[in-house]
Amino acid sequence: MFAIIGPTASGKSDLAINLALKLGYEILSLDSLSIYKEIDIASAKPSPKELSLVKHYGINEIYPNQKFDVAKFIEIYRQIPHKKLIIVGGTGFYLKAMTEGISQMPEITEEIKKEAKKRDYKFLKSIDKNYAEKISPNDTYRIQKGIEIYLASNTPPSDYFRLNPPKPAIKDIPIFEIDVNRELLRERIRKRTEKMFKNGLIDEVAYLEKKYLDRRLPALKAIGIKEVLDYFNGLYTYNKLKEKIITNTARLAKRQQTFNRTQFKQKISAPLDKLEEIILKEIRK
Repeated sequence: MFAIIGPTASGKSDLAINLALKLGYEILSLDSLSIYKEIDIASAKPSPKELSLVKHYGINEIYPNQKFDVAKFIEIYRQIPHKKLIIVGGTGFYLKAMTEGISQMPEITEEIKKEAKKRDYKFLKSIDKNYAEKISPNDTYRIQKGIEIYLASNTPPSDYFRLNPPKPAIKDIPIFEIDVNRELLRERIRKRTEKMFKNGLIDEVAYLEKKYLDRRLPALKAIGIKEVLDYFNGLYTYNKLKEKIITNTARLAKRQQTFNRTQFKQKISAPLDKLEEIILKEIRK
């Protein structure tokens, strides 16, 4: 088992499929958008033909209105019956969570979520000063999570995490990174965006909006979808829409590169045209 990481549009999927065919491996997708059924073009997921060539996990697992988080991703991994896997994708946070572990969370009901929203940073500080002082008073997400943990477990979040330490799902996995310069990556992003429009991106987003009727769904806030929804609202011209998607995708790629550089110290990096040979040599040792 090994992992291939790199920014969006860097060529990870094609490389993984080629390697899987040569090695007899299967693929676990590290992509927070390909997980959804019906989002095929915006996610740039492998084609039906490619999916038929190599067994993929983590693709087409749930519908856009169903909840998904990193814990469920790890559950998908744990249910795979073997470990002849290539783990590949741009969502490096998932890989980091698999290698470092996450704490088992208490059951948080809708009632608890509603109750937590009535509380604020001051309340969190009153129940767990140490935890509260480690986060910003403006970090509404982590404030909410801390309060939810307290209400669900009757335990301050600091104590809860101490009593429920993270357990890694994977240890000592070889990680290979596609090293790509920014100019080349920008051109790859542009070409992929043009391909998305040619394949029917606008029609796909129109279908999703009509079916799910809720733009607040996390899946509909993804790059490529949220811009088209703004286009429907008249915020952009057609050409401006394309440029907006390209720009936002390039910014995402930059964040992914920074995350991979800072979070994965033990990895082998090489340009796309060299990486396949390097991986084959390392895996066949």
